[in-house]
Amino acid sequence: MNSPVLPFDFEGCLAACAQGDRHALQALYEQEGGRLLGVARRIARDQASAEDIVHDAFVRIWTHAASYDPSRGSARGWVYSITRHLALNCVRDSRWETELDEPGMIATASPELDDLQLWSGSAKIYRCLERLQPAPRRCILHAYVDGCSNAEIATLLGAPLGTVKAWIKRSLKALRECMT
Repeated sequence: MNSPVLPFDFEGCLAACAQGDRHALQALYEQEGGRLLGVARRIARDQASAEDIVHDAFVRIWTHAASYDPSRGSARGWVYSITRHLALNCVRDSRWETELDEPGMIATASPELDDLQLWSGSAKIYRCLERLQPAPRRCILHAYVDGCSNAEIATLLGAPLGTVKAWIKRSLKALRECMT
């Protein structure tokens, strides 16, 4: 007679990680590592990047396990959320690097460019952001400062996903126009 398989205790595992129990982290890795690799691979579309993402996810899980709050969602969901965010950030960062690596995209600093000019350029983005309506401005900040996905921004703002996408698109266009 087979004994029933007990469900994996994600919350207990995270609590043990928060207490410094390396065996709990190993158990979590053995339980979900393969599936998390699949999630990361689907998002990053690259095996090596996916492996790095999962590694970074487990480091973050280990170092932030004490911050898990069961009132905000399941422990398993928290683990997957960390992996998903890291994978999305990896994709976003690689797109940014690709755009900057295109010929003619990186301007070399001229000796005539002084600190005052650099500061005035950074102040310009703040002035341009201030011109945006509050909700679209928050969309831009959540997306580009906090690294949130469009769906997460929609949830944070209580707005429809399509509206959030439209706000971001129009706001980026307005920022480009304002900066030129």
